[in-house]
Amino acid sequence: MKYSIRRQFALVFCLLMTGTILLCWFINNTFLEEYYLRNKQKAMMDAYQSVNEASNEGAINSEDFDIEFQKICGKNNISIILLDAKSKTLKTSMNDYEILSKQLVDYVFGKGTTIEDELLELEENYEMYIKLDARTQLQYVDMWGVLDNGNLFLFRSPLEGIQESVALANRFLAYVGIGSAIFSALIILLVSRKITEPIMELTRISERMSHLDFDAEYTGSSKTEIALLGQNINHLSKTLETTISELKSANNELQRDIEKKSKIDEMRKDFLSNVSHELKTPIALIQGYAEGLKEGISDDEESRNFYCEVIMDEAAKMNHMVKKLLTLNQLEYGNDTVSMERFDITALINNYLSSAAILCRQKDIKLQMESYPSIDVWADEYMVEEVFNNYFTNAMNHVAEKRVIDVKLALKDKLVRVSVFNTGLPIPEESISHIWEKFYKVDKARTRQYGGSGVGLSIVKAMMDAMNQKYGVINYDNGVEFWFELETTRATDEKEK
Repeated sequence: MKYSIRRQFALVFCLLMTGTILLCWFINNTFLEEYYLRNKQKAMMDAYQSVNEASNEGAINSEDFDIEFQKICGKNNISIILLDAKSKTLKTSMNDYEILSKQLVDYVFGKGTTIEDELLELEENYEMYIKLDARTQLQYVDMWGVLDNGNLFLFRSPLEGIQESVALANRFLAYVGIGSAIFSALIILLVSRKITEPIMELTRISERMSHLDFDAEYTGSSKTEIALLGQNINHLSKTLETTISELKSANNELQRDIEKKSKIDEMRKDFLSNVSHELKTPIALIQGYAEGLKEGISDDEESRNFYCEVIMDEAAKMNHMVKKLLTLNQLEYGNDTVSMERFDITALINNYLSSAAILCRQKDIKLQMESYPSIDVWADEYMVEEVFNNYFTNAMNHVAEKRVIDVKLALKDKLVRVSVFNTGLPIPEESISHIWEKFYKVDKARTRQYGGSGVGLSIVKAMMDAMNQKYGVINYDNGVEFWFELETTRATDEKEK
């Protein structure tokens, strides 16, 4: 990802580390020497207090002060010389003390300082300078003056040690900082990966949810805020699936209600007219044969049985037609609720064909269907099964020539097309636009032969309209294909692969 949180997190941390190290280096380089110098001044003042106190007590040459004197000089790297009023050396920390003695005398007579020297402190009894030694070209911190008892003193400490310590501290900080930054960067990459991996998993889940795939679940076992977010997304996924199912059902109901009122009167008139027309013939037959039986037109038992069979057959056809008309009436009047749900269309068709296989063998029909993966769709499962049943029954009644029925499923975009093809004569072009109408029959003689009522395809039309999905028929030279489409829950990546 171009804007990965892990990269941003690692980059921010590295910049913060680098900034911190640079800030420390700047502070060290700018203020550390001054800090050391102030500490050196304090150390000299402490040494002055100790020497002045011992001088006032007359303990300059005592053994206890000798030990204290060595500590002062060694601990703070200070060279000390004490002179009396006659410039006689009373105490010194150096073997070669003539240089310090001469420097102290020069200070007393006003010859020890130059314009290059930097004055640090000036008090009544002492002065303190940063002085460049002309002979060694090294800088020192010199403090000289008069003790309370009148003795002269000079404290000297090299400044080069302070500068070298500052440079050494800066180098050490740079080495440690670079090493720490590299080590910390590796650690933060590992830590950020552990943090962002569950976030990426949640991203993948949310992407699948955006394509209405609600099977994805967060499976993390941690107890962090991310795990809580994952649990909420799982709950959201289940809630969305239920809500979408309800919304699709409500949407279908709403679309049906919009057209319902304007069509009710027209449908009622058409229904009564068509029912009257279709029932006229079987009622006339039943009435005629019943009157023949009553009047005893034929006295032999075989004829009477024939009359009875005709009456029973016509009554059964009327009963079957009335049931279909009631179903169609419920659909067209909107009394049959469409329940949109998610189910596997492949499994539904396979189950239907398994039960129809015996009937196909009895009629010497060759049934063909390739193996298809599971395909989830949003639709009313009962209506889809009824539509497929009408298509398949229609194909069995009209199959001819090679007597082949071929069932296919085809994915395109977010839709799956289910088609039922049967070999035989194509539908006449002038009849194609009318086959979805109630009671329309292409071949009336053949339709009556297998007991068709001309209502089956009208039921298909009503059910597909109720689900707001497309359907149709395609003529081929060697047969006819009826099809319908349903909305899937996934994209067509599997087909492209």
